[in-house]
Amino acid sequence: MPRPKPGQQLEKAKDVKGTLKRLINSYLGKYKIALIIVFIFAIGGTLFSIIGPKILGNATTEIYNGIVSKISGGPGINFESIAQILLTLLTLYMASALFSFIQGFVMTNISQKLTYKIRNDLIEKINRLPMKFFDKKTKGEILSIFTNDVDTLSQNLNQSITQIITAICTMVGILIMMFTISWQMTLISLLILPISAFIVKFIVGKSQKYFKKQQDYLGHVNGQVEEIYGGLTIVKAFNGEEKAIEEFTKANDTLYHSAWKSQFLSGLMFPVMGFISNIGYVAVAILGGYLAINGTITVGNIQSFIQYNKQFTRPINEIAQISAMLQAMMAAAERIFEFLDEKEEIETANDNIEIDKLSGNVKFDHVRFGYDEDKIVIKDFSADIKDGQKIAIVGPTGAGKTTMVKLLMRFYDVNDGAILVDGINIKEFKRENLRKMFGMVLQDTWLFNGTIKDNIKYGRPEASDNDVIEAAKAAHIHHFIKTLPNSYDMVLNEETSNISAGQKQLLTIARVILTDPKVLILDEATSSIDTRTEIQIQKAMDNLMHGRTSFIIAHRLSTIKNADLILVMNHGDIVEQGNHEELLAKGGFYADLYNSQFDEGEE
Repeated sequence: MPRPKPGQQLEKAKDVKGTLKRLINSYLGKYKIALIIVFIFAIGGTLFSIIGPKILGNATTEIYNGIVSKISGGPGINFESIAQILLTLLTLYMASALFSFIQGFVMTNISQKLTYKIRNDLIEKINRLPMKFFDKKTKGEILSIFTNDVDTLSQNLNQSITQIITAICTMVGILIMMFTISWQMTLISLLILPISAFIVKFIVGKSQKYFKKQQDYLGHVNGQVEEIYGGLTIVKAFNGEEKAIEEFTKANDTLYHSAWKSQFLSGLMFPVMGFISNIGYVAVAILGGYLAINGTITVGNIQSFIQYNKQFTRPINEIAQISAMLQAMMAAAERIFEFLDEKEEIETANDNIEIDKLSGNVKFDHVRFGYDEDKIVIKDFSADIKDGQKIAIVGPTGAGKTTMVKLLMRFYDVNDGAILVDGINIKEFKRENLRKMFGMVLQDTWLFNGTIKDNIKYGRPEASDNDVIEAAKAAHIHHFIKTLPNSYDMVLNEETSNISAGQKQLLTIARVILTDPKVLILDEATSSIDTRTEIQIQKAMDNLMHGRTSFIIAHRLSTIKNADLILVMNHGDIVEQGNHEELLAKGGFYADLYNSQFDEGEE
């Protein structure tokens, strides 16, 4: 789903029934026994609590009768009877507390296991999604699903299920107890139900779209924060602080208004419900006094009924509160399920292909590709590359050079044509096995928070320490590593800012060297390295590329003079091909590119 623009109105696209059904069938259904236990103990704890006011009313009646008896010259208050009543009441409340503790413990266990399962499903899903999915989603939006939405679902699920059971049991139980005391007063109390239900339905309907908007814009705001602080140096270098604050303020303003409206509307239910319940309380008090005067009800029962009447609106208020929680929970669950339902990469693999026996011949057969079908980037690309050849792909920005490499590794699939390795269509390989054949060094380095040794071993975890050292030496980074505190065991920080950009690139090159791939892909691999270091790396790369098929993408044409074949691309087509001398002799597009760089160098 594309990121919404600030101020954009989101449609109310909540399938509450479908989302709830899926949540039950796919996740909660696995905990049927545990949920039954929660249900039983929630009912038990509620019932014990409900009986309390009735028994307390008996104590009040006993005291009242005792006082009247004392005034009339009788024996007075029976303290032994009152003590027995209070002991029974204490036992009931202790049992209620125990039952509530057990159901809370079990429900917490269910919600945490469910959260654990959902997070696992999400992390497995994200690794099965095609690269084009991430072209349309910001990092903040995806991060929000993994954090905010999962936490919202977990916390609200833990509270809402037990509160729903408790609220319903309380309401039914109190209603029964009220009928046993006085059906006339009960009917008056019931008059508030249709009014309360109408108010709840009206407010929930109004607040629904704002809860969805709040959840969506939370991910949008997170994305902007991640983007701004990820490129904080650039923001400051170009004095972009004011613009960044302005853009963030727009998104934050939309989040503020949607959150304000959703919270205000859901919070509005409580004072309104309180006002209605107070009107019912006054009416019950007047009728109760009238019935007591007529002798049809005891003083203790009036006290019990008033307690029940005050408690009767509490579960209604709780249900109103739960409805707000359920809205947030359903919004979060829907976003999670939308992510889990995203179209995955189609696996068309043949398990019988043995990549160890392949040599690395690569053929592009009339390849046609566009990231969007209506915007073709590669129009008609054909090339036949023999194993061991060093192939350079050059051309101006946007010509499609990097796209060819992404197609080769099946980050994207071609629209038409085919890419073959040793005569086998790459679609017949499992992506995992296909990518084992390749070693890639990109212009944008990626290292993780961990030791230098672990970063080098990322593509080959079983490698020995000696293998790691040899790879580092081949990448001309060993000497630098030995000068660091803890050497190969030095921990790179989260942003890997404790080493330079050039050193990062050298480590990624060492990582590729260690995997010993059949085919090398170097996409502007030396762009972040100074000229002196580049010469050293070029020598190491020449040795590494010997006997291997190698694809080199480079803007600096001086680095690919010794390539066996240079493919010159422009607007998605190969316009020229040959070696360096042949292409210069033609005096065509390549010669113009090369001479323009040479002239710039002279300037």
